[in-house]
Amino acid sequence: MALKVKKDGKYEWSYCSLGGTVRVNVQSGEDIAHLGELDQKLWTVLSCPVKGLEFDESTLSMIDTDHDGKIRVKEIVAAAEWLTSVIKNKDLILKGDSVLPLNQINAENPAGLKLLNSAKQILSNLKLDKEEISVADTSDSVAIFAETGANGDGIITEASAAEQELKDVIKDIVATIGSAMDRSGVPGVNTDHIEAFYTALADYSAWQAAATKDIYPFGDNTQAALDACEAVKAKLADYFMRCKLIAFTESAAPAVDVSAERIGQIAAEDLSAREDEISTYPIARPTAEGIVLFDAVNPAWKPRIEAVRALVGLQDSKSINESEWNAILDKFAPYIAWKASKKGEAVEPLGLERVNALLKSDDKAALLALVDADKALEEEANSIDEVNKLTHLYRDFYKLLKNYVIFSDFYSPNMDEPAIFEAGRLFIDQRCCRVCIKIADMSAHADMAGLSGMFLLYCTCTSRTTGQTMDIVAVMTDGHTRNLRPGLNGVFYDRNGLDWDAKVIKVVDNPISLKQAFWAPYVKLWNFITGLVQKSAAEKDAKAVENLQTAATSAPADAAAKKQPFDIAKYAGIFAAVGMALGVIAAALAAIVSGLAKTPWWGILIIIAGIMLVISGPSCLIAWFKLRRRNLGPVLNANGWAINSGAKVNIPFGRTLTSIAKYPKLNLDDPYKPRTPLWRKILCWFITLCVIAFGVLFFTDNLKCIGLPFHKDKPAEELVEAAAEDAAPAETVVEAAE
Repeated sequence: MALKVKKDGKYEWSYCSLGGTVRVNVQSGEDIAHLGELDQKLWTVLSCPVKGLEFDESTLSMIDTDHDGKIRVKEIVAAAEWLTSVIKNKDLILKGDSVLPLNQINAENPAGLKLLNSAKQILSNLKLDKEEISVADTSDSVAIFAETGANGDGIITEASAAEQELKDVIKDIVATIGSAMDRSGVPGVNTDHIEAFYTALADYSAWQAAATKDIYPFGDNTQAALDACEAVKAKLADYFMRCKLIAFTESAAPAVDVSAERIGQIAAEDLSAREDEISTYPIARPTAEGIVLFDAVNPAWKPRIEAVRALVGLQDSKSINESEWNAILDKFAPYIAWKASKKGEAVEPLGLERVNALLKSDDKAALLALVDADKALEEEANSIDEVNKLTHLYRDFYKLLKNYVIFSDFYSPNMDEPAIFEAGRLFIDQRCCRVCIKIADMSAHADMAGLSGMFLLYCTCTSRTTGQTMDIVAVMTDGHTRNLRPGLNGVFYDRNGLDWDAKVIKVVDNPISLKQAFWAPYVKLWNFITGLVQKSAAEKDAKAVENLQTAATSAPADAAAKKQPFDIAKYAGIFAAVGMALGVIAAALAAIVSGLAKTPWWGILIIIAGIMLVISGPSCLIAWFKLRRRNLGPVLNANGWAINSGAKVNIPFGRTLTSIAKYPKLNLDDPYKPRTPLWRKILCWFITLCVIAFGVLFFTDNLKCIGLPFHKDKPAEELVEAAAEDAAPAETVVEAAE
């Protein structure tokens, strides 16, 4: 129930209680218009992320005016003030309708009048004759601007030009310099593209004009000759250095020349297949003279040397030395310098003839004029974008407020309208978790979310349909936890109904219910006992196997060893000790029974309840405190939210967040149901008869324990002494045995 409170003449807000917290209730258009007057300390949320929510991201991006990826209070207030100023009936915002009647746009407001005109322009561009505009109408900017040459974005396309010559120039700019996407959905060019294009044309033309005949030492073959020389340049430099070492000392000749032994290692193979190995040998046999004889070149390098001879005019030469080779390389210096100064290479694919033709026609001014004409419509086009913003906010803004100011979608009993942070539902272990939140970093999220006091399942989900993966955290608030562990598989259904394979990766353990907390100590004790039994059984099994293996492999002499004589004194002592222990235990039980015999039946029940309270009380108390403090806030904070007030999940509300499978009570026959063995039935009947007999004796005055002088009027101390006297000392038993 919402109550209105008016204070100090300020705006009258209504309040409600959700999740154990008093919250401001936004329930009218006037409330939305006055959000700027609401104390920020009273907001449920101070900021939320733009991405990762089950909400139209384009709407959130329109509200996020500073584009920092977060929706903050000041941005919510600004959007509320703008929206309520351009809508006549503010209460219509609460309907969340995707269709806005044009007569509801406030034309008395200058901003509203501009929006109304832009809305009519959109409908005209779309060739729609109606008095309302929808989100679908305003979202398709390509359709809106499809048949418009100028749309205010400063980008021109071929459709922007009337002359074919200008259309061809725009096409050339797109092909060489690049493009920008026009609002019409077609690649176009802007001022920067045009300037860069004509600069490149001028640079490339000037660079080509600087190419004189002196630059080409070998005419049209200059580039091919340079490439051929570069291919052998390093190998010839290596050869001449080897020759210089031999000239320096003749003893270096064997080391710098290829050895016959190295050639002999591959001589038995197909040498044509070992060209890579042969190419590592010197290009020729090095000598002190440092001359390359063209007829004695390494066969692996012969084709490349012949290519150099043909391109640089050495066909008639039989050899070449280092100075002659360096002279040839020096001839390329002007050509290399000219190539290094190359500019305007972006337009080179057009060819020099087309480049010069474009420079001569000089359509740059005409293209820039088209850009200016397009920019002149910028304000009108931006108003069209504002209409898109208007329709989105008209549809989505109140839903955002319900998840930002109030949190009513989360606490709503209507499961068909979940909160914007709820990504879907997880089915696992015969339960359905309603609160599942997408997360980006599982390890970092768990550190913060552990403070929520809730049982959390971190799952990795994989869609077999789309091949995508995502991580979620599911909040488990009802049922038991014994089967919930890493590795457990489930199925996650997103808000669109798409199913994902879910696998539990991590569990944050916290109490789920008081019932679970009550039985937790007994479950832990049972697990401890069964663990010890299993461990002991495993150890004994391993020991038995080891003994069998030892016996099987022992020597025959060991097998024939004499058996140890029976030590009657040893076993007599053992039996005596066991007898004494049984006597003490029997005496203790007798004392307990003696005390219970004097206690009425209801007192026994109180004692049992007290014992259980001592065992389960601390666990239940701790669980009760944690369940009362369960809070979704830390889970959302770890996901980028800034939660200002609590988002508590108490026990009754928690039961609504996790639904458990419930079967009808039926008496069904299971053909594979295990049958109870006869010995177990006999044992059950025996135990039942013993309990009945004990009850009959317990409520009579002549109750006696087997083998013990027991009477309910005798004190426990006498019973213990009698039991001790009946137990013979170990020494006496030993003497009797001897």
